[in-house]
Amino acid sequence: MKYFGTDGFRGEAGNILTSFHAYKIGRYLGFHFSKGHRGRIVIGKDTRRSSYTLEYALVAGITASGSDAFLLHVTTTPSVSYVARTEGFDCGVMISASHNPYYDNGIKLLDSDGRKMGDSLLEKIEEYIDTPGDDLPFKTGEDIGTASDHAIGRNRYIGYLISLATRSYSNMRIGLDSANGSAFSIAKNVFDSLGAKTYVIGAEPNGLNINDNVGSTHIERLKKLVLENELDCGFAFDGDADRCLAVDRNGSVVDGDHIIYICGRYLKKHGKLDGNHVVVTVMSNLGLFKALERNGIEYDVTTVGDRYVNEDMTEKGYCLGGEQSGHIIFSKYANTGDGILTALMLMEVILEEKTDLSELSSGMTKFPQLLSNVRVADQEAVLNDPLVKEAADKVTKALGKEGRLLLRKSGTEPLIRVMVEAETDELCERYVREVTDAIDKVI
Repeated sequence: MKYFGTDGFRGEAGNILTSFHAYKIGRYLGFHFSKGHRGRIVIGKDTRRSSYTLEYALVAGITASGSDAFLLHVTTTPSVSYVARTEGFDCGVMISASHNPYYDNGIKLLDSDGRKMGDSLLEKIEEYIDTPGDDLPFKTGEDIGTASDHAIGRNRYIGYLISLATRSYSNMRIGLDSANGSAFSIAKNVFDSLGAKTYVIGAEPNGLNINDNVGSTHIERLKKLVLENELDCGFAFDGDADRCLAVDRNGSVVDGDHIIYICGRYLKKHGKLDGNHVVVTVMSNLGLFKALERNGIEYDVTTVGDRYVNEDMTEKGYCLGGEQSGHIIFSKYANTGDGILTALMLMEVILEEKTDLSELSSGMTKFPQLLSNVRVADQEAVLNDPLVKEAADKVTKALGKEGRLLLRKSGTEPLIRVMVEAETDELCERYVREVTDAIDKVI
């Protein structure tokens, strides 16, 4: 793919991703879904300043091609997925660069089932973007599409989340970090409605502060909030709230691997873990694999991206999967990662088991892990360079069965990711440095 990576078309707004791109994406979507009927496309956005520009450009393209645009306004990616699959939309569009800084933005496309759009349509959109001029027909008269407010869809999604809780949170003190992003107007409403006493940070977006020292990629502030206020736990979301990380009462981070372990054990105990399988990615910690094996839980391993996790779950009928970064999919309730839903599922386990997160996660011991990102111009050339391959082979042999090296290209940025797991932090640092030094020599 030239434009669409593992999580949409993403880059610096106004440079890599422009309103021209958004307009042409809208034009093709509007054209594609207006064949035989009037297309219906639902759009959400996060709190970035550039989201408004991209939203209006998308709407212009969609309506010019004869489809109707329905605006959820500032909302989460999983809410767009929910509305698309429950209200008969042809597709959903989310304008967000997830955990990236404010100056980046992205366009994520979801199908009518609320899943990531398939490659065949994305390829056609990319071909159209690169086509000089505009060879798609413009609608005229009453065939021109309309744009309308659809905030009620977001409200229905909030109601759906609240309906999933089976117990009151009235005795729980919970911290929430909304990353100054999409969750700022949703997460607190959900937890307040369920009776929790909430303590909130990252809920004052100004268009420029999304993910700025807050959210799931900057968990330190939530840890401080939980410890200073003696909270039961805390949940941190990213810019579009499709991921969640937690903090227990002791200030320890409960990441996506822990969440898979906790929820997998719980579902197995209650006979609800379909196929006795969970789905994880190559980035999951070796400690998770060993903990799952000890508990008799099988697992599939996919490439990085919740899209690929979801595809494996759908194909094989599994109900739980996710990524270490906090993209967790509960397929009984959603077709994409959902940070707020993940927090609610963890709360269900806490309340049902009458314990806390620290106890629930204690059965999994993580191997020390170190990830280093190296910016490169040509990812494939670097990965195939003989010097880099030699360094990678040497490290892999040295680690043996008590660690591993993962060397891969990022699907969203021009980076090579070098990850090592080993018995000690010192070994992680040593082996990561050996590989990154080799990469530096060839770029």
